Amino acid sequence: MATCATGCVPAVRFCQRLNRLKTLDEDMMATSLKRCLGTLDLTMLGVGGMVGSGLYVLTGTVAKDITGPAIVISFMFAGIASLLAAFCYAEFGARIPKTGSAYMFTYVSVGEIWAFLIGWNVILENMIGGAAVARAWSGYLDSIFNHAIQNYTETHVMRWNVPFLAHYPDLLAAGILILASFFISFGVQVSSYLNHIFSAISMVVICFILIFGFILAEPANWSAKEGGFAPFGFSGIMAGSATCFYAFVGFDVIASSSEEAKNPQKSIPIATAISLGLATTAYILVSTVLTLIVPWHTLDPNSALSDAFFRRGYSWAGIIVAIGSICAMNTVLLCNLFSLPRIVYAMAEDGLFFSVFARVNPVSKVPVNAILVFGVLMATMALVFDLEALVQFLSIGTLLAYTFVAASVIVLRFQPEKVTSMGTSSTSPNPNLEPSFAASESQNITEDSGELKEYESFSDKLQLVERQKKTIERRGVGQLGARWEPYLGRVFGDFEPGEVVAFCVLALMVSSVSLCSVLIFGTNQLHLPVWSFVLLLVVFSSAYILSLMLIWVHEPQTNNKTFQVPLVPLIPALSILINVFLMLKLSVLTWIRFSVWIVIGLCVYFGYGIWHSKEGLRELAPKDLAARYVVLPSGSLVETVQSVQPDGQVDNSAHHISPSTEEQMGKR
Repeated sequence: MATCATGCVPAVRFCQRLNRLKTLDEDMMATSLKRCLGTLDLTMLGVGGMVGSGLYVLTGTVAKDITGPAIVISFMFAGIASLLAAFCYAEFGARIPKTGSAYMFTYVSVGEIWAFLIGWNVILENMIGGAAVARAWSGYLDSIFNHAIQNYTETHVMRWNVPFLAHYPDLLAAGILILASFFISFGVQVSSYLNHIFSAISMVVICFILIFGFILAEPANWSAKEGGFAPFGFSGIMAGSATCFYAFVGFDVIASSSEEAKNPQKSIPIATAISLGLATTAYILVSTVLTLIVPWHTLDPNSALSDAFFRRGYSWAGIIVAIGSICAMNTVLLCNLFSLPRIVYAMAEDGLFFSVFARVNPVSKVPVNAILVFGVLMATMALVFDLEALVQFLSIGTLLAYTFVAASVIVLRFQPEKVTSMGTSSTSPNPNLEPSFAASESQNITEDSGELKEYESFSDKLQLVERQKKTIERRGVGQLGARWEPYLGRVFGDFEPGEVVAFCVLALMVSSVSLCSVLIFGTNQLHLPVWSFVLLLVVFSSAYILSLMLIWVHEPQTNNKTFQVPLVPLIPALSILINVFLMLKLSVLTWIRFSVWIVIGLCVYFGYGIWHSKEGLRELAPKDLAARYVVLPSGSLVETVQSVQPDGQVDNSAHHISPSTEEQMGKR
């Protein structure tokens, strides 16, 4: 047994390295970037990131091939699911105003390797998003000139018939991406100014589309004669919702910009709510107008809105729509090129990605290397890949990031704040810091000139030792609630604070995957009998609800200084369930591409990231002695002295304090 335990030590240490958490700086507002964005700037960034090719291109593609006029419901469902995810992003963006978005949030609460994989997928998400928008941009511009650009390229440059690739190299899309990267490299204020101009033009055009479109609307286009409102059924609506998520991926640009916001605690939640509300309303109304102007089965997937007005005989309106679409897609391009380098910068700054991308230009205060390199890569993708393939590949990475951010909200909400050796609290529940005590009440005391000095405490009410019995009923964060102690104390009372919640979140995700798999594949692909189908639904639903209830009976953090997601853990749990359901509705080919990208990411992490991680280097650095005076339930004080050695070993020694010292503490 001893040999087995000794042999397991390297494996345990390796797992600890993979799951180590990021330690945040004491000054959360300190940054090498420039804080210059206000609430309006962030709101316009969010609107610009969401209202673009999704509005002008995706509506036609989804309505014609997947949902029909029921695209209205698909956008509504995708908007609700995005709202749940947006709540989670808003809490993290306000609480941890650091660039990196979902990557940073996962690193703080779940672990390093998971954070890297999320960051790796967010990089792909932004690259594909920018490439898809660039192709849609060139397609709309080409439609104004009656596809003259495409015909010229296929005739005089080249044309290929390769699966998963475009029919011809889109030189125009690649060129606009390189040009946009050049402008982005001048700094965040230039990017924000350009985004304001293009967003304003886009919103004016959207108002025109809605007013003129409802004038031309013909309800007969939703009739049974044209195929009905939902010709592809409920399955088509759900599949359309999964693809429609592409339309809402831009709101995370707000969280990515939190390190450049003047007042992130206030601006991030407000900008997220306003921008997502405006975008969802625009998508629902425009998709309604589009399917009422012309029959859904006659839509042009490449330029649906402008083509619809052309076919109704209003060519001038089609040109206005095409100009508006180009402006809207310019904003999405800017937002993708704005977010991507900052996520790469955050990963490189933490040592998980190549350090060359962590360099910030001293004049423009932006990571120029990351902007230019990934701008060229994005342009290459736009040059060769087909738009539809890009859109489907994009949705899976977005949904995975949303899922991990929702899980991170639950984990971090039920984690106790840690106390550093300087006595300041940190929002990072890093296991490398000192362990939390059972009483969840600690005081740092030092002797200077014969006097006892008291520093920050988790409870200002703990003034006298005699009050310990009165405060014992007030449970610490992450511990089982006092009213549930008589019923569940024997089972869960001995766990570390937050440990049960972490296991329940894992069970919540597993049960969500299992439940959604049965719902989607149970009757069709798996051909389960009715009794087996119902039994599996009951089992996995019960596991999901039980996990949710076990999380709920633990004590959460209460922080009124920044925005917090309401109804935790219910809202993040619903977000996880919806995201998993939509992920499983995507095609098998999308999952294969996603798996290949994950394998490449793991090679990068184990080949570079795990060896250069700054958290790993911090573990090897020697740490100071830390003294803690802990009030035990018996009423005595115990001094715990810790010395963390470079190899990660912790030496503890305990000394009982004399009654006279206790009296001095009571007087204080």
